[in-house]
Amino acid sequence: ATKLSEGPFIETETYPAPKEMEMSAAVPFLRYPQVLKGWVGEEKGFDPLGVTDALPVYWVREAELKHGRVCMLATVGWIATDLGMRFPGDQFQSVQTTLEAHDKMVEAGLMAPFLGAVGTFELYSLWLFFKGWEMEVNRDAGDFFLGKQFLPKEPAKEKDMRLKELENGRLAMFAFSGIVTQAAMTGQAWPFM
Repeated sequence: ATKLSEGPFIETETYPAPKEMEMSAAVPFLRYPQVLKGWVGEEKGFDPLGVTDALPVYWVREAELKHGRVCMLATVGWIATDLGMRFPGDQFQSVQTTLEAHDKMVEAGLMAPFLGAVGTFELYSLWLFFKGWEMEVNRDAGDFFLGKQFLPKEPAKEKDMRLKELENGRLAMFAFSGIVTQAAMTGQAWPFM
């Protein structure tokens, strides 16, 4: 028994009609990345470069959350510094813009301890990453066991909060790169006018 399906294909028991390709809600002209099923944000299907075709979602999500969180903090920090907020101390008061802050902090000898602190946290996060990947520690990607008490207790609201963090992190990555570009091009402080 054969029947005509939509399109020029003839469906038989041996050759079923091809299924319609599921498209991404975030980027409607691209296919939906099936490996995102079960992850926060799966309903959006956002993977325009197809990175999850080559790398495990756990790795990609870990990197995306870390970079998003850093950029959210960096965006707020950049704007606050350009608006005049400073740590106490003469070496911090002499900085005119955030763009020149790096060079001033290197001159003052403050970057080595700062990078040491960041390196320590990175080693801890790398250890957690591998323990979570190997399933030795019950851990979601991006979970550093800090701040979970602030998440809603209901699963649907918790998933919504995690999705908001992911999307705000994506926005912050674009925002921070735009802020740095504008600062370098104009040589002025935020709002670059």
